[in-house]
Amino acid sequence: MPDSVWVSGALPGAVHDTRAPGCGIGDRVAAAGLFGPGDQGYAGCSPAVLTPFKGRNKPEWQKEANRLHARLRSPGKRVMAQLKNRRILRRLRCRPHRATEITRAVPALQLREAR
Repeated sequence: MPDSVWVSGALPGAVHDTRAPGCGIGDRVAAAGLFGPGDQGYAGCSPAVLTPFKGRNKPEWQKEANRLHARLRSPGKRVMAQLKNRRILRRLRCRPHRATEITRAVPALQLREAR
């Protein structure tokens, strides 16, 4: 399990990370000398953001790469599932930066629980 899950700051409305003003997630990951697994919505975003192979009838090495990719993304997906299933963010009536703090607390607590 990775040591951390990165959570971006809250933005008003529904905005995909690649379209968010000033986000530049791919550039930020590359500048830090890291790589990050992303879903297919991040295809072409940056060489530092790895996406799964698309299509059917893939060779075995691509299937294995997709399995490893899914394993890397699973902690973040688990965090999002917790936030959605428990409806933690549905009834918030606070400023966006507070929502960001709450959202960042969930992965931290989950990592602590896993250890």
